[in-house]
Amino acid sequence: MIDSEIMVGTGLRITVAKDELASKLTTVARGVSTRTAVLVLGGIQLRAEAGRLHLAATDMEVSLRSSVDAQVTDEGTVVVPGRLLLDIARSLPDSDVSIEHRPEEAVVVVSSGTATYRLHTYSAEDFPRLPDVETLPLHSIDRDALVETISRVGRSASRDESRPVLTGILVRFEPGKVVMAATDSYRLAVKETLVDGTLPDLEAIIPARALQELARIAGGSDELQLGLLENHVVFGADGTWLTTRRIDGQFPNYRQLLPEQFEHELLLPREELLEVVRRVSLMAQRNSPLRLRFAEGELTVSAVTQDVGEARESLPAPFAADPLEIGFNAEFLRDGLESVDADSIKFKLISPLRPAVLEGDTPDYVYLIMPIRLAG
Repeated sequence: MIDSEIMVGTGLRITVAKDELASKLTTVARGVSTRTAVLVLGGIQLRAEAGRLHLAATDMEVSLRSSVDAQVTDEGTVVVPGRLLLDIARSLPDSDVSIEHRPEEAVVVVSSGTATYRLHTYSAEDFPRLPDVETLPLHSIDRDALVETISRVGRSASRDESRPVLTGILVRFEPGKVVMAATDSYRLAVKETLVDGTLPDLEAIIPARALQELARIAGGSDELQLGLLENHVVFGADGTWLTTRRIDGQFPNYRQLLPEQFEHELLLPREELLEVVRRVSLMAQRNSPLRLRFAEGELTVSAVTQDVGEARESLPAPFAADPLEIGFNAEFLRDGLESVDADSIKFKLISPLRPAVLEGDTPDYVYLIMPIRLAG
């Protein structure tokens, strides 16, 4: 990530409140890498100075940092196995925790009450240097607007790392609004959210995982701060800092993916349709499609899985044309219905082989879903 000076010392010795330590570790440990051969990325950096214990973890895509008040006897820096330290902190018997680094033994001793743990350490010099947020110009951002927008589009980002651009969310700040778009090439979600105040200039593809972590840590905060770097974006909420790289590449022109005209446009009760889809989806197993058959005054939702069974359920629908049957991935359709924030949902259709679009009462959110070709 980006170089900034950090203190690399020895002999760290502190006492800290167990509950506060466990709470901060729970947040920071989500930045620990679980898939790398680089051992130090599986660790959490502990840095003690000036009455604070600073915690940091990174997998080179996302870093998380926070700090907690501590009684610091000796300042220093050490890196310890992250998930293990979290599990230990949660299970300790006493309200206070002592942490002591013994560099001559390459261990950290964690003590609480009569419990003592000795953890082997990683080299603090090998831990990636993280951006210095204390000198970074920061902008205040509408927390509610950002978190809501992330929640409405995040599920549509791809999990296929062979196409890195699609694992990210396009984030663009325009005058008075935040725009986000995500697609995995089978569905597309676009959300525009109005905001008060002046926004900094930003258009970036940010890893979906990073933004979903941000939504989690910012959920209970009063203020959200944003710092911009050439290759990274930094977010701060209640003393916790998340740094994420920008994804290089060209995000698809989502406006060109949205059809301009539709053959059918139906207004359906969202909650009722969602419950039907949830129930019938139980029989859409082994990649079996969810079938929607639109006929005069009725929508029938059905699913069949060979050697498992089938389900069928109907509800009234304002459809007045020749019957139309279209298939969808059950999970993707359910995600779209859950993401529309309205009592009624606009279901826009062209044909069984063309994409469908879901919208709410206002055009600020659009969910496009590609159909599955039905056999027969």
